[in-house]
Amino acid sequence: MNRSWLYVVLTCLFELLWVYGFNVANSWWHWVIIVGIIAVDFHFLAKACENLPTGTVYAIFAGAGTVGTALMDVWLFNESLSAAKMGFMIILIAGVIGLKLADQAAEARQKEQGAAS
Repeated sequence: MNRSWLYVVLTCLFELLWVYGFNVANSWWHWVIIVGIIAVDFHFLAKACENLPTGTVYAIFAGAGTVGTALMDVWLFNESLSAAKMGFMIILIAGVIGLKLADQAAEARQKEQGAAS
């Protein structure tokens, strides 16, 4: 696996950690830990953007955070899960996959043009 994609996975995981922290923090030192997690998260986000298209990285980051947070609310904090929520999460995931596929197609075209030159 490309190291940049590992950074994408890590930034998604750390995003879910700090969002979870927002829900459970109840003292000042919890917030210190959360700020540290956010700093590490943004470091991984920046590292991922060094070699991957920023739009794709951010879409995955935001999509994983949105879907992960919604599912975390259901499983950990007893929120309801409706058909509408599920449908919109599926649309969001489809959009992130579509962006990745579009980037791959654009990279392939650039390689073909570079080879033809």
